[in-house]
Amino acid sequence: MTRIDQFESVFKSADKPLFRYEPFSVGTPLVLTDLDDEAAESFAVLSGKYTGAGGSREVSDQRVIKGADFATIEECLDLIAGEKPDLICTYRGLHSDCWRWGQSLGSYVEVLTQTVKVPVLVFPHPASAAETIAAAEAGCRHVMAMTDHLAGDSRLVNAALFFTPAQGTLHLTNLEDQQVFERYMEAIDKIPSIDSAAARDSVLAQILKEARDYIKSCRAVVEEQALDVEIQETVELGLHVADYKRLAAARDVDLLVMNTRDSGQLAMHGLAYELAVELNDIPLLLL
Repeated sequence: MTRIDQFESVFKSADKPLFRYEPFSVGTPLVLTDLDDEAAESFAVLSGKYTGAGGSREVSDQRVIKGADFATIEECLDLIAGEKPDLICTYRGLHSDCWRWGQSLGSYVEVLTQTVKVPVLVFPHPASAAETIAAAEAGCRHVMAMTDHLAGDSRLVNAALFFTPAQGTLHLTNLEDQQVFERYMEAIDKIPSIDSAAARDSVLAQILKEARDYIKSCRAVVEEQALDVEIQETVELGLHVADYKRLAAARDVDLLVMNTRDSGQLAMHGLAYELAVELNDIPLLLL
Protein backbone atom coordinates (compact mmCIF):
# COMPACT_ATOMS: atom_id res chain seq x y z
CA MET A 1 0.00 0.00 0.00
CA THR A 2 1.39 3.41 -0.99
CA ARG A 3 1.51 6.35 1.38
CA ILE A 4 -1.34 8.03 -0.43
CA ASP A 5 -3.44 4.85 -0.18
CA GLN A 6 -2.79 4.82 3.55
CA PHE A 7 -3.71 8.49 3.73
CA GLU A 8 -6.97 7.85 1.91
CA SER A 9 -7.88 4.81 3.97
CA VAL A 10 -7.63 6.84 7.18
CA PHE A 11 -10.26 9.22 5.86
CA LYS A 12 -12.54 6.44 4.68
CA SER A 13 -12.30 4.50 7.92
CA ALA A 14 -13.47 7.45 10.00
CA ASP A 15 -17.00 7.27 11.38
CA LYS A 16 -19.47 9.10 9.21
CA PRO A 17 -21.38 11.72 11.20
CA LEU A 18 -25.14 11.41 10.77
CA PHE A 19 -27.77 14.08 11.27
CA ARG A 20 -29.69 13.82 14.54
CA TYR A 21 -33.12 15.41 14.44
CA GLU A 22 -33.84 17.26 17.68
CA PRO A 23 -36.63 19.80 17.09
CA PHE A 24 -35.45 23.33 17.78
CA SER A 25 -37.81 25.09 20.16
CA VAL A 26 -38.75 28.75 20.53
CA GLY A 27 -41.26 29.03 23.33
CA THR A 28 -40.58 32.57 24.55
CA PRO A 29 -39.22 34.88 21.83
CA LEU A 30 -38.40 38.42 22.91
CA VAL A 31 -38.73 41.30 20.43
CA LEU A 32 -36.24 44.04 21.31
CA THR A 33 -36.83 47.46 19.73
CA ASP A 34 -36.15 51.16 20.28
CA LEU A 35 -39.45 52.10 18.63
CA ASP A 36 -42.67 53.62 19.91
CA ASP A 37 -45.80 51.54 20.50
CA GLU A 38 -47.20 51.28 16.98
CA ALA A 39 -43.86 50.85 15.21
CA ALA A 40 -42.69 48.32 17.81
CA GLU A 41 -45.81 46.24 17.30
CA SER A 42 -45.30 46.35 13.52
CA PHE A 43 -41.77 45.04 13.92
CA ALA A 44 -43.08 42.33 16.26
CA VAL A 45 -45.48 41.20 13.51
CA LEU A 46 -42.54 41.03 11.08
CA SER A 47 -40.37 38.96 13.44
CA GLY A 48 -43.36 36.74 14.17
CA LYS A 49 -43.51 35.77 10.50
CA TYR A 50 -40.05 34.26 10.96
CA THR A 51 -40.48 32.64 14.37
CA GLY A 52 -43.87 31.38 13.23
CA ALA A 53 -42.38 29.95 10.02
CA GLY A 54 -44.66 31.89 7.72
CA GLY A 55 -47.83 30.98 9.57
CA SER A 56 -47.15 27.24 9.78
CA ARG A 57 -46.60 27.54 13.56
CA GLU A 58 -48.28 29.48 16.30
CA VAL A 59 -46.23 32.04 18.22
CA SER A 60 -47.84 31.74 21.61
CA ASP A 61 -45.79 33.97 23.90
CA GLN A 62 -43.94 36.67 21.97
CA ARG A 63 -43.08 39.61 24.19
CA VAL A 64 -42.04 43.11 23.08
CA ILE A 65 -39.60 45.58 24.64
CA LYS A 66 -40.08 49.13 23.34
CA GLY A 67 -37.88 52.18 23.09
CA ALA A 68 -39.22 53.79 26.26
CA ASP A 69 -38.42 50.68 28.32
CA PHE A 70 -34.64 51.18 28.44
CA ALA A 71 -32.02 53.88 27.88
CA THR A 72 -28.71 52.06 28.41
CA ILE A 73 -27.14 48.71 27.53
CA GLU A 74 -27.20 47.78 31.22
CA GLU A 75 -30.95 48.41 31.45
CA CYS A 76 -31.46 46.44 28.25
CA LEU A 77 -29.54 43.43 29.61
CA ASP A 78 -31.46 43.60 32.90
CA LEU A 79 -34.77 43.47 31.01
CA ILE A 80 -33.57 40.49 28.98
CA ALA A 81 -32.42 38.68 32.13
CA GLY A 82 -35.85 39.24 33.68
CA GLU A 83 -37.71 37.94 30.62
CA LYS A 84 -35.56 34.79 30.21
CA PRO A 85 -36.25 34.42 26.47
CA ASP A 86 -35.02 31.53 24.34
CA LEU A 87 -34.68 33.78 21.26
CA ILE A 88 -34.10 37.51 20.84
CA CYS A 89 -35.41 39.29 17.73
CA THR A 90 -33.93 42.70 17.03
CA TYR A 91 -32.21 44.72 14.30
CA ARG A 92 -28.97 46.43 13.41
CA GLY A 93 -28.36 49.87 14.84
CA LEU A 94 -30.63 49.41 17.85
CA HIS A 95 -30.60 52.69 19.84
CA SER A 96 -28.09 54.11 17.37
CA ASP A 97 -27.90 55.82 14.00
CA CYS A 98 -25.00 53.62 12.82
CA TRP A 99 -27.41 51.85 10.43
CA ARG A 100 -27.09 54.92 8.19
CA TRP A 101 -23.55 53.84 7.27
CA GLY A 102 -24.26 50.18 6.58
CA GLN A 103 -21.40 48.00 7.80
CA SER A 104 -22.13 47.84 11.52
CA LEU A 105 -24.24 45.87 13.96
CA GLY A 106 -24.26 48.69 16.48
CA SER A 107 -23.02 48.56 20.06
CA TYR A 108 -26.23 47.12 21.53
CA VAL A 109 -26.37 44.16 19.15
CA GLU A 110 -22.63 43.53 19.46
CA VAL A 111 -22.95 43.37 23.26
CA LEU A 112 -25.96 41.05 22.93
CA THR A 113 -24.06 38.60 20.75
CA GLN A 114 -21.27 38.47 23.34
CA THR A 115 -23.32 38.27 26.53
CA VAL A 116 -26.58 36.39 25.94
CA LYS A 117 -26.59 32.62 25.60
CA VAL A 118 -29.63 32.36 23.34
CA PRO A 119 -29.79 32.80 19.56
CA VAL A 120 -30.22 36.33 18.24
CA LEU A 121 -32.30 36.97 15.11
CA VAL A 122 -30.98 40.20 13.57
CA PHE A 123 -32.93 42.08 10.90
CA PRO A 124 -31.81 45.09 8.88
CA HIS A 125 -32.84 48.32 10.58
CA PRO A 126 -36.51 49.06 9.77
CA ALA A 127 -35.56 52.47 8.36
CA SER A 128 -32.53 51.37 6.35
CA ALA A 129 -33.64 48.79 3.80
CA ALA A 130 -37.20 49.23 2.64
CA GLU A 131 -36.96 46.55 -0.06
CA THR A 132 -35.48 43.99 2.35
CA ILE A 133 -38.06 44.70 5.02
CA ALA A 134 -40.86 44.49 2.45
CA ALA A 135 -39.51 41.11 1.30
CA ALA A 136 -39.25 39.94 4.91
CA GLU A 137 -42.88 40.88 5.49
CA ALA A 138 -43.82 38.38 2.80
CA GLY A 139 -42.34 35.66 5.02
CA CYS A 140 -39.31 33.42 5.16
CA ARG A 141 -39.27 30.97 2.24
CA HIS A 142 -35.58 30.34 1.56
CA VAL A 143 -33.34 29.60 4.55
CA MET A 144 -29.61 28.99 4.24
CA ALA A 145 -27.52 27.21 6.89
CA MET A 146 -23.94 28.11 6.13
CA THR A 147 -20.67 26.86 7.61
CA ASP A 148 -17.20 25.66 6.73
CA HIS A 149 -17.79 22.29 8.42
CA LEU A 150 -21.36 21.05 8.15
CA ALA A 151 -20.84 17.35 8.90
CA GLY A 152 -21.98 16.63 12.45
CA ASP A 153 -23.45 20.08 13.09
CA SER A 154 -26.97 18.93 13.95
CA ARG A 155 -27.72 22.05 16.00
CA LEU A 156 -27.17 24.31 13.01
CA VAL A 157 -29.38 22.19 10.76
CA ASN A 158 -32.12 21.81 13.39
CA ALA A 159 -32.23 25.58 13.92
CA ALA A 160 -32.43 26.20 10.18
CA LEU A 161 -35.19 23.60 9.83
CA PHE A 162 -37.20 25.35 12.53
CA PHE A 163 -37.24 28.59 10.54
CA THR A 164 -38.01 26.91 7.21
CA PRO A 165 -41.78 26.92 6.67
CA ALA A 166 -43.83 24.17 5.10
CA GLN A 167 -43.06 23.98 1.37
CA GLY A 168 -40.03 26.20 1.93
CA THR A 169 -36.45 25.50 0.87
CA LEU A 170 -33.51 24.84 3.17
CA HIS A 171 -30.14 25.43 1.54
CA LEU A 172 -27.43 23.43 3.32
CA THR A 173 -24.16 25.09 2.41
CA ASN A 174 -20.69 23.80 3.24
CA LEU A 175 -17.97 26.19 2.10
CA GLU A 176 -14.55 24.74 2.87
CA ASP A 177 -11.86 27.36 3.39
CA GLN A 178 -9.76 27.34 0.24
CA GLN A 179 -6.85 29.16 1.88
CA VAL A 180 -6.63 26.60 4.68
CA PHE A 181 -6.82 23.75 2.17
CA GLU A 182 -4.01 25.26 0.08
CA ARG A 183 -1.84 25.68 3.17
CA TYR A 184 -2.16 21.99 3.99
CA MET A 185 -1.45 21.07 0.39
CA GLU A 186 1.71 23.18 0.45
CA ALA A 187 2.88 21.18 3.47
CA ILE A 188 2.12 17.88 1.71
CA ASP A 189 4.04 19.09 -1.37
CA LYS A 190 7.17 19.15 0.80
CA ILE A 191 6.92 15.45 1.72
CA PRO A 192 8.85 13.57 -1.00
CA SER A 193 7.21 10.20 -0.32
CA ILE A 194 3.69 11.51 -1.07
CA ASP A 195 2.37 12.06 -4.56
CA SER A 196 1.03 15.56 -3.86
CA ALA A 197 -1.14 15.73 -7.00
CA ALA A 198 -2.89 12.49 -6.05
CA ALA A 199 -3.12 13.64 -2.45
CA ARG A 200 -4.79 16.90 -3.49
CA ASP A 201 -7.46 15.09 -5.50
CA SER A 202 -8.08 12.43 -2.83
CA VAL A 203 -8.15 14.78 0.15
CA LEU A 204 -10.41 17.30 -1.57
CA ALA A 205 -12.77 14.59 -2.76
CA GLN A 206 -13.03 13.15 0.75
CA ILE A 207 -13.56 16.51 2.42
CA LEU A 208 -16.41 17.37 0.07
CA LYS A 209 -17.82 13.83 0.22
CA GLU A 210 -18.10 14.05 4.01
CA ALA A 211 -20.32 17.11 3.74
CA ARG A 212 -22.39 15.59 0.93
CA ASP A 213 -22.89 12.36 2.88
CA TYR A 214 -24.07 14.39 5.88
CA ILE A 215 -26.55 16.31 3.74
CA LYS A 216 -27.78 12.98 2.39
CA SER A 217 -28.47 11.89 5.98
CA CYS A 218 -30.31 15.21 6.56
CA ARG A 219 -32.55 14.49 3.57
CA ALA A 220 -33.27 10.99 4.84
CA VAL A 221 -34.29 12.26 8.28
CA VAL A 222 -36.42 15.09 6.85
CA GLU A 223 -38.26 12.52 4.74
CA GLU A 224 -38.59 10.14 7.69
CA GLN A 225 -40.05 12.94 9.84
CA ALA A 226 -42.44 13.92 7.02
CA LEU A 227 -41.20 17.50 7.08
CA ASP A 228 -42.52 19.36 4.05
CA VAL A 229 -39.18 21.01 3.27
CA GLU A 230 -37.02 20.88 0.16
CA ILE A 231 -33.30 20.54 0.82
CA GLN A 232 -30.78 21.89 -1.65
CA GLU A 233 -27.04 21.51 -1.21
CA THR A 234 -23.94 23.51 -2.01
CA VAL A 235 -20.59 21.93 -1.17
CA GLU A 236 -17.45 23.58 -2.50
CA LEU A 237 -14.14 25.29 -1.79
CA GLY A 238 -14.35 29.03 -1.36
CA LEU A 239 -12.93 32.24 0.01
CA HIS A 240 -15.54 32.68 2.68
CA VAL A 241 -16.87 36.23 2.93
CA ALA A 242 -16.94 36.92 -0.82
CA ASP A 243 -18.34 33.48 -1.65
CA TYR A 244 -20.84 33.51 1.20
CA LYS A 245 -22.20 36.81 -0.14
CA ARG A 246 -22.31 35.40 -3.68
CA LEU A 247 -24.16 32.25 -2.62
CA ALA A 248 -26.66 34.09 -0.41
CA ALA A 249 -27.49 36.44 -3.28
CA ALA A 250 -27.72 33.64 -5.85
CA ARG A 251 -30.18 31.66 -3.68
CA ASP A 252 -32.36 34.70 -2.92
CA VAL A 253 -32.03 33.88 0.78
CA ASP A 254 -34.59 35.23 3.27
CA LEU A 255 -32.64 34.09 6.35
CA LEU A 256 -29.03 33.10 6.87
CA VAL A 257 -28.31 30.79 9.83
CA MET A 258 -24.75 30.55 11.12
CA ASN A 259 -22.69 29.70 14.17
CA THR A 260 -21.01 32.65 15.83
CA ARG A 261 -18.90 31.12 18.58
CA ASP A 262 -16.39 28.35 18.92
CA SER A 263 -16.64 26.09 21.95
CA GLY A 264 -15.82 27.99 25.14
CA GLN A 265 -15.65 31.32 23.31
CA LEU A 266 -17.68 34.34 24.42
CA ALA A 267 -17.24 36.75 21.53
CA MET A 268 -18.12 36.05 17.90
CA HIS A 269 -15.27 34.41 16.03
CA GLY A 270 -13.67 36.39 13.23
CA LEU A 271 -15.50 34.92 10.25
CA ALA A 272 -18.92 35.21 11.91
CA TYR A 273 -18.29 38.85 12.75
CA GLU A 274 -17.16 39.65 9.18
CA LEU A 275 -20.25 38.00 7.76
CA ALA A 276 -22.60 39.64 10.25
CA VAL A 277 -21.19 43.05 9.34
CA GLU A 278 -20.96 42.50 5.57
CA LEU A 279 -24.30 40.77 4.99
CA ASN A 280 -26.23 43.79 6.17
CA ASP A 281 -29.29 43.38 3.95
CA ILE A 282 -30.22 39.82 4.99
CA PRO A 283 -31.86 38.74 8.25
CA LEU A 284 -29.35 36.65 10.23
CA LEU A 285 -29.88 34.01 12.90
CA LEU A 286 -26.75 34.07 15.05
CA LEU A 287 -26.35 30.87 17.07
